[in-house]
Amino acid sequence: MEAKIVIPEVVKASWRYLKSQVWVLVGLFTGYILLYMIFWGIQLYTPPSSVTRLFMSLVLALFSLVFYLGYYKNIFQTMDGEEPQFSAYGQQARKFFATFIGGILFAAIFIIGLILLVLPGIYMAIRLQFYVAAIVDDDMGAIDALKHSWDITRGQSLPLILLAFVMVLVLIIGAVLFGIGLLIAAPMLYIMQCYVYRLLNRPLAIPEE
Repeated sequence: MEAKIVIPEVVKASWRYLKSQVWVLVGLFTGYILLYMIFWGIQLYTPPSSVTRLFMSLVLALFSLVFYLGYYKNIFQTMDGEEPQFSAYGQQARKFFATFIGGILFAAIFIIGLILLVLPGIYMAIRLQFYVAAIVDDDMGAIDALKHSWDITRGQSLPLILLAFVMVLVLIIGAVLFGIGLLIAAPMLYIMQCYVYRLLNRPLAIPEE
């Protein structure tokens, strides 16, 4: 059975999941932003050539990636009707290298596609965008995750492009609301992507509205 991406349903279901754990998900994302700004501020006020500057750059990158993985897991926990657990960040940290390698490969493919008249790069990004979700939700390695994203998005390019426009619109609305709306918009986008991943990956596991 081929999954069908219906944008209004994706938005409705994602909003429902967000509301079910809104304080936890928004609180975790807000905490990440605050800590990121602290680390970034320390990095900004250190000499460019200093060891401290290099160390803080590594800390910032590591912190962001670990949060990224843990937050994805929190989203999937929410979708499974569970309470998002802070322990997810430690558990998902072991997938750091798979995600790092996957990110390098994704970026390389995307850049090569952009060089080839831009559109191929956008197309590749649309098809490979779920590699992190595959690493987190299905415990795949970098190569398998990219291949899996490619497989489940076959024939879904147009609805995924439309979904990308909707996600951009959600970000714009969040930014218009004095920027504070981004603290709601960002978790919403995470949920939308995780929901669509589950929809494409295991369509029968997503209950109909």
